[in-house]
Amino acid sequence: MTSNLFDLSNKVALITGSSKGIGRAIAEEMARHGAKVVISSRKADICEEVANAINIEVAADASNSTGGAVAIPANISHKEELQRLVDTTREKLGKIDILICNAAVNPFYGSMQDLPDEAFDKILGVNIKSNHWLVNMVLPEMKERKDGAIIIVSSIGGLRGSPVLGAYCISKAADLQLVRNLATEYGRDNVRVNAISPGLVRTDFARALWEDPEVLKARTAGDPLKRIGEPREIAGAAVYLASAAGSFTTGQNFVVDGGATIS
Repeated sequence: MTSNLFDLSNKVALITGSSKGIGRAIAEEMARHGAKVVISSRKADICEEVANAINIEVAADASNSTGGAVAIPANISHKEELQRLVDTTREKLGKIDILICNAAVNPFYGSMQDLPDEAFDKILGVNIKSNHWLVNMVLPEMKERKDGAIIIVSSIGGLRGSPVLGAYCISKAADLQLVRNLATEYGRDNVRVNAISPGLVRTDFARALWEDPEVLKARTAGDPLKRIGEPREIAGAAVYLASAAGSFTTGQNFVVDGGATIS
């Protein structure tokens, strides 16, 4: 007996920041479950490499007749590029069923007192406002067909204070409230909006915290699982939230952190 609870066949998934790390892992898993995924980040050549790798894997899987990937580069800090990203997705693949807002920045590490205005503006603009823009670009078609799944990748930083990542944590906390607001407003249209908050995951974004074995050991010493997460372990939560399995889940924050926030 087979189940289609996690089936994403013929779904179109637009995923920002999907040329590496968590975004790439989400794109790969969604394509494996039958979705047509958009690989997007600033660098066109890297987007093409990732999309080609996914298409090669899907082509080799006889059981997967609908999954695949296209590359559409965009800089999410520019509203006009986001609109081009959405328009090009529709031209190439059709209407968007799933939106994953994964791309984020953190150009400053240190005390809030030393935080330059330019860095603060960039963090809030990219991590919050760009998500707001992109969500509102895809919401009309989701409302029209009374179906859609939106996922914002936040962070456990949005649940904790930090002496060195203050602005980033503020932006991720705001993303969690954005999710709650959107879920409340668009639930009547059967548009589900949720967040995923990863803990420490083996990505380039967090390289400084895991590259040195001693630093990694100290960082994970208090965590129940005593280890770093892998990008694919975050991707599973995204597949759940985007599929029929998550059809009664909205306005929630899925913390995937090896138990870091409970210890």
